[in-house]
Amino acid sequence: METVILIAAAGILAIVVLTAADLFFGIRSMTELHGVEPALELHLPRISVIMPACNEEQHIEQAVKAQLRQDYPNLEILVVDDRSTDATTDILAELQKRYTSLKVIRIDTLPPGWMGKSHALQQGAEAAGGEYLLFTDGDVSMEESTISRAAAHMKAQRLDHISLIFRNISSGRLLNALILDSGIGLLQVFRPWRARRKDTRAFVGVGAFNLVKQEVYHALGGHRSIRMHPVDDLMLGKIIKRASYRQECLLGMDLVTLPWYAGVAQMVDGLMKNAMAFINFRYSLLPPLLAGLILLNILPFWGMIFADTIPQLLFSAVIATKMTVSAYGTRKLGVSLWCAPATLLTPYISVYIVLRAAWRNHRDGGIYWRGTFYPLQELQKNEAVLPWL
Repeated sequence: METVILIAAAGILAIVVLTAADLFFGIRSMTELHGVEPALELHLPRISVIMPACNEEQHIEQAVKAQLRQDYPNLEILVVDDRSTDATTDILAELQKRYTSLKVIRIDTLPPGWMGKSHALQQGAEAAGGEYLLFTDGDVSMEESTISRAAAHMKAQRLDHISLIFRNISSGRLLNALILDSGIGLLQVFRPWRARRKDTRAFVGVGAFNLVKQEVYHALGGHRSIRMHPVDDLMLGKIIKRASYRQECLLGMDLVTLPWYAGVAQMVDGLMKNAMAFINFRYSLLPPLLAGLILLNILPFWGMIFADTIPQLLFSAVIATKMTVSAYGTRKLGVSLWCAPATLLTPYISVYIVLRAAWRNHRDGGIYWRGTFYPLQELQKNEAVLPWL
């Protein structure tokens, strides 16, 4: 038994150190958008900003005004009001009176076989006149040079698709620790710094900022090809990369912000729709997923306390490495350093989220999202999000 624990501790340490190094050097290799000179010359290609909004009364005005302030000289802004039942519709009507350039598309019914957001994005893309399409969300704020900088980099590097990593501006130490922990995990799984390389399966897509060539988008079938996928942003990136188009992910934390969730409870509820989507709602993959979460994120802490001397030292090195990574993440994301030790608690919340999502999806026979039910048998027809599935 002691030998098994020793081997486990050494193996976990090796995995954690290697993935931490990959993350550190990967992030350092990524371009920071604020260092790119903006494209402001005349006769630039038209960019259509497409923003879906379903009950976004708290944030929609700020998000729309952020787009109206962009300094890119050839911009079209379309907001797709997707069956909103709150004040979103009225707010957009008032904004249209003040800003005649703003276009609003109202959707009253969702056709069968579509996720609401994918349908809204598709409708916006079909109404857009731009050579480039920027898909963003109704709670996103952008610094005024964000689009012009992204357009300049896209042109200079001859890219077909650009995504930006954003900064969460929600308050709360535990919430930010959970977002930090989840973000680090996603980065280590998807490795967005490798998406620009054609010789890898790495891909990326970010709902807050997906800028893609219009001809590429429509050649791939747009959101029709992923119309029932709960994780539409990443899947858009996956189909673009799989078709051998050129994509890149940039660091945009200084330029793109949003309140991702209002609190831990909201984040838990919000992830009920897509926690199982990463393994395509395949319950046979649930045990290895949970085993990985527990072995890499929970076992080391208890091993550091209760294991014998050598395994205890190895587990302590695992925790020290993870704390170093988390501390680095707090600096990059602009959150309190105290969020780093709080990530010792967040793996338990992550396991709870996965178990709760699995139980609820099975109990309900599908997922509920924005008041609409999507059956499990339809969701399981989707392609898995993870790069190796």
